[in-house]
Amino acid sequence: MKYSIIIPVYNRPDEVDELLASLTRQTERDFEVVVVEDGSSVRCDAVVAKYEASLPVRYLEKPNSGPGQTRNYGAERAAGEWLIILDSDCVLPDGYLAAVEAELAREPADAFGGPDRAHADFTPTQKAINYAMTSFFTTGGIRGGRKKLDKFFPRSFNMGIRREVYEALGGFSAMRFGEDIDLSLRIYKGGYRCRLFPEAWVWHKRRTDLRKFFKQVHNSGIARINLMKRHPGSLKLVHLLPAVFTVGVAALLCLFLAGLYLYIIGPDHMNRSFGWALMELGLLPIVLYALMLFVDASVRNRSVVIGLKSVVASFVQLTGYGSGFLRAWWRQCVRGKASFEAFKDNFYK
Repeated sequence: MKYSIIIPVYNRPDEVDELLASLTRQTERDFEVVVVEDGSSVRCDAVVAKYEASLPVRYLEKPNSGPGQTRNYGAERAAGEWLIILDSDCVLPDGYLAAVEAELAREPADAFGGPDRAHADFTPTQKAINYAMTSFFTTGGIRGGRKKLDKFFPRSFNMGIRREVYEALGGFSAMRFGEDIDLSLRIYKGGYRCRLFPEAWVWHKRRTDLRKFFKQVHNSGIARINLMKRHPGSLKLVHLLPAVFTVGVAALLCLFLAGLYLYIIGPDHMNRSFGWALMELGLLPIVLYALMLFVDASVRNRSVVIGLKSVVASFVQLTGYGSGFLRAWWRQCVRGKASFEAFKDNFYK
């Protein structure tokens, strides 16, 4: 068998239903599906059973240990030459596996990843979150964009790796967040061939509201410091930008508030004029950046509403990641404390 598709799941039977339905429509058929329940209280065994007649699918369950260890559990029991890791909140276009097959035939690889897109049926909030995570103006295109500020690292929502490479590297580490980048870094360090397959894309729902999205990106910011500790030299300029953005926005808002204070209580005309200038200086960069995001997102999604939501989602993404990064940097690099995880108990609920 060529491909084993590993799907870890935690309390998301509806998502698994959509993903399995999309797998039934694949034009390439040399694959199996391994669904691994990670100690869920809302199981998806009944959903998987629906597809046993139309898919070579197996259902496994284990105590909760996080996504990385759950993928390892499935991989150990899979039979394919290639392991393809998907998140349960993804849906595949009909030609996904055919695109993977074509890329492997075109040029050899030991591991690969693909980009993600927003489906037409996604909610405006999901489309806005997708924009925030994929735009060059927010993440630098490092998640599969054609223009990017750093080389491409496969992520676990859409990642493939040759079985022998996976086993040689020991699979995913015990990290609960950032474990996919950790594996990607070890792939490159091991000298293996790792490529972006631009046509092997998926529809990725991500989080359904901004509160959950903030938790996700805040954890990702923390994980980046953990990754830096594990892999010295892996921290790049693009990873610092959300922290710089967060500090910059905070400084500009303080400048605006200082100007507002002077404008309201200023004893003379000069102080009020100075206060107004400070207010303009504090707000103008934020407004210009928000306007750029609004125009770009509105054009890409052909919707002003999504454009507005994308501005909010982008600020959540940048400040969430930036605050997590700064929090972990202060705790681990300045104070010398051990690594930690935020939102550990409820992030996957």
